[in-house]
Amino acid sequence: MKKEESQAEEKNLSAEKAPEGENPGLSISAKSFISALVILLVLMIVTYVLTLIIPAGQYPRITDESGHSLIDATGEYVLCEGGLSFWKWLLSPFLVLGASGGATIIAVIIFLLVIGGIFNALEKGGIMRYLLNKLVHTYRDKRYRLMDVIILFFMLMGSLVGSYEECVPLVPIVVALAVSMGWDVLTGLFMSLLAVGCGFAAGICNPFTVGVAQSLAGLPMFSGMGYRVVGFVLIYGLLLAYTLWHAKAFEKAGGLVQAGSTGRGDSEPKPGTSRTVSDFTKDPKLEKAVRAFVLILAAGIVLILTSTFIHALQDYTMIIVAVMFLAAGITSTLASGMSAKQLGKDFVQGVTAILPAVLMILMASSIKYCMEEARILDTILHTAIGLMDTMPRGLIILFIYLIALLFNFFIASGSAKAFLLIPLIAPMAQVFGISSQLTVMAYAFGDGFSNVFYVTNPVLLISLGLAGISYGKWVKYSWKFQLANLALTSALLLLGLAIGY
Repeated sequence: MKKEESQAEEKNLSAEKAPEGENPGLSISAKSFISALVILLVLMIVTYVLTLIIPAGQYPRITDESGHSLIDATGEYVLCEGGLSFWKWLLSPFLVLGASGGATIIAVIIFLLVIGGIFNALEKGGIMRYLLNKLVHTYRDKRYRLMDVIILFFMLMGSLVGSYEECVPLVPIVVALAVSMGWDVLTGLFMSLLAVGCGFAAGICNPFTVGVAQSLAGLPMFSGMGYRVVGFVLIYGLLLAYTLWHAKAFEKAGGLVQAGSTGRGDSEPKPGTSRTVSDFTKDPKLEKAVRAFVLILAAGIVLILTSTFIHALQDYTMIIVAVMFLAAGITSTLASGMSAKQLGKDFVQGVTAILPAVLMILMASSIKYCMEEARILDTILHTAIGLMDTMPRGLIILFIYLIALLFNFFIASGSAKAFLLIPLIAPMAQVFGISSQLTVMAYAFGDGFSNVFYVTNPVLLISLGLAGISYGKWVKYSWKFQLANLALTSALLLLGLAIGY
């Protein structure tokens, strides 16, 4: 029986294909888009039902020196007027743009449209295909070492500077590279999307989760780093082992492709066949274009990394990536010989192809908006906090982890969630003898890992859509890692409690 299940799993892996179509740049797969739309619509309906069932309530708020609204931990929860009209719910995907946090949503949308336009121009100019062919030609005999480095790079981007949305431009590149190296699309997503999500959660000095949460809890920013480094190393080892296992299972199933393909427009080979890039030859114009693209993009990454030390840059990382990617795309495509007129035409086509992502972003964001408008988020938090009174210390720290996981379903922003949860959770945990450092770690775990699992996270939906992978297939192939990671991080929290972290 186990042998038959293994063979069936290998068959599924072998059948996994990259998205079809010749050089489409970034475009949302129709199947992925429809499935995501249906799931989000169901969640919107469930949210509306919850606003009719859960009573409205609120904690008193105070404003900190930076103008952020925080829960006053000394105040009491009270019932209040709430509710949400049907028409407000129906229009919520658009009303969210004018609500608190609407500016961030607009920035994300513009960011993705710019990325979509530039990627299409890079594809049409042959720059992306040439870059991938060159990488495969250089590293085809060292592909597992390359995998190690790529996963570490993405995890560090999430862990050190809190990059998540900013890594979207790199995800399709890594996916295409994975397919070119002989793996499947999912391997590429594990190496990039899953890696940056894990790094974001295992934040050594993530300013948007650890930094904000520690400041709210009254701790020196980025203090207690040693134990978080241990957690980062263990989580990196788990992700690397899981990705290697998946890639080798795909190869065993007959999916090995030594090719310079981007994975778009190349059908999957029959078991035992392979394609090589032994005929790769340098093109002077494309060499110049690739060099310009890589150097400008690298400069953007360096700027993002410096935001760890220059805090004034932290609010502008997405803008930095968008501007640098735009500059890299324009410079490299013109260097390849493409005319400005053709560049403009390809850019508009790319923007049009990525437009379905806008609707997914708005629908996912509307869920938080509806719950805030109905004033039921504080009620859910009050109920969760009340349950802590009956728990032993070991369960309390895991329950804090669970609370962060629960609220991340509704509020994707790590810093926004910190302003909601930490002022209330940290003092409560201290009453039960749990340190604020460990509370912050539990919060960061709960916020980060589920970013790459919850359907309400726009970046996950967009990345899956660009890769042509349905949400159901993503869950099917990633849930085992999520379960193993949940066990590992829970053990880290319990160990931290035992050693007095």
